Amino acid sequence: MKRLQVLFLVALSSSLLLFGCGKDSEEASTPIVEPIIEAQPGAPEENETQAQDPEETETPPAEGMVRSRLTNEWVDEDIAKTRPIAVMIPNSKTASQYDISKVSVLYECNVEGSMTRLMGVFEDWSDVKKLGNIRSCRDYYVYWAFEWDAIYIHYGGPFYIDDIIGRSDTQNINCIEYGNATFRESAKNSTDNAFTSTDRIKDAASHYNYPLEYRDGYADEHHYMFASEKEPNTLDQYSDAIAASKVDMSPAYPVTNCYFVYNEATGLYDRFQHLSGDSDGPHVDLANNEQLSFKNLLIQNTYYEVRDQKGYLAFQCHDTTRDGWFFTNGKGIHVTWEKTSDYGATRYYDDAGNEIKLNTGKTMVCILEDGDTFTVDGKTIEAD
Repeated sequence: MKRLQVLFLVALSSSLLLFGCGKDSEEASTPIVEPIIEAQPGAPEENETQAQDPEETETPPAEGMVRSRLTNEWVDEDIAKTRPIAVMIPNSKTASQYDISKVSVLYECNVEGSMTRLMGVFEDWSDVKKLGNIRSCRDYYVYWAFEWDAIYIHYGGPFYIDDIIGRSDTQNINCIEYGNATFRESAKNSTDNAFTSTDRIKDAASHYNYPLEYRDGYADEHHYMFASEKEPNTLDQYSDAIAASKVDMSPAYPVTNCYFVYNEATGLYDRFQHLSGDSDGPHVDLANNEQLSFKNLLIQNTYYEVRDQKGYLAFQCHDTTRDGWFFTNGKGIHVTWEKTSDYGATRYYDDAGNEIKLNTGKTMVCILEDGDTFTVDGKTIEAD
């Protein structure tokens, strides 16, 4: 199993490198290995049943299907074995977003100018015709892509990305360097018009000699914990859970002004946004006019600094016991989060210290700058 080098925090002005402050992977906790229960003579079936996880006894809807590591949905076994892709997607007024509704996990974080940028982690990219448009890298997103062992796809980026992109273990597709990874097609403008497809991603991966299946030791087998579909996490077990019909990120994302409204009919949070004062509207995929919706919303309060006069930012992706929130099924609870190594999963815990269970479906992760606020049903919540 390949091990990672130590990354130290280096301040932007002196000694903290905010985007790469994880512990050496040698310091990571030893994986918990379930003991092998040997069958006793005369009772093999009983012992085998005791050793199984209840979820593993479920009958898949079709032969060859398994539970997704990203969403807990049933997916084809070949899809589950294939590495995800992590794609940088702009969220500006001029963005032309196609196939974004196929995302499994979507990250949103501020870049310069209070504009947010999205990074979509796509588990099933087997039939992508026009994905994008694709924009440039910011180094902190790479650390979120690492924890999925995703092939990271971007269109160049500022010199701040050089260290992380230049690492031998980073497997990225820079669409400026390898032009065959993208194609140009009519879009809202002549800048935001670079897209990719399944065939072009496979071609680029072959060019760089990247494996399409998960690399050994580069992703935690267990990432998110999921409640079973038979017993979903309603958050009713938390006496301090709050009602959350509308989660409004506008104070933290003042340009895109995105917010989420709980849809009782579907059990999902529908995403809306309005750019630079434009009227509210559903955030839709231009390929199919489908609105983006999520079963789980995760909010991460994060230490950050401004790098230079151009407004480039750095976020501390590796940290322990930082504040956040978890919303699902129309309710929310306070959580803490931690990410202790480059490829280690970001984990979320309730106030009793128990790792939370997400519900089956897509997840939205909103990264907030320390001191920013958002509102839940009109009540202001500050990012501590």
